[in-house]
Amino acid sequence: MNKLSIKAIIFVFFATFLSSNTLFAQSENEKINTLIEQKKAFNKTNKNILVFKIQIYNGNETQAYAVKRNFEADFPEYRTKIIYKTPEWKTHAGNFRTRLEADRALNLVKIKYAGAIVLEEKI
Repeated sequence: MNKLSIKAIIFVFFATFLSSNTLFAQSENEKINTLIEQKKAFNKTNKNILVFKIQIYNGNETQAYAVKRNFEADFPEYRTKIIYKTPEWKTHAGNFRTRLEADRALNLVKIKYAGAIVLEEKI
């Protein structure tokens, strides 16, 4: 075999190899795109988002509302909410995206509300 035919065989080999890699990569990209679309559809139907809240008080209704008013005066930057779960009333503050963010706020809140704790909640 002469040099030209050897070069032609090598060229054909590499061209075939490169084209098969390109087809494989396109196939993998299509699979990834399909998975991304499936995840988006799943997220639209299942909106369970984990948030963290600070529970400031747990007890009777009158005291829960009094604690809410006092807390809002002390910490106006946090949204507060009263929740009734039989048999007690609870005062919650904030909707924190991460546990770290909630713990940082808890350190500030505990100065005035020593019994405050962080809770996880799915919304």
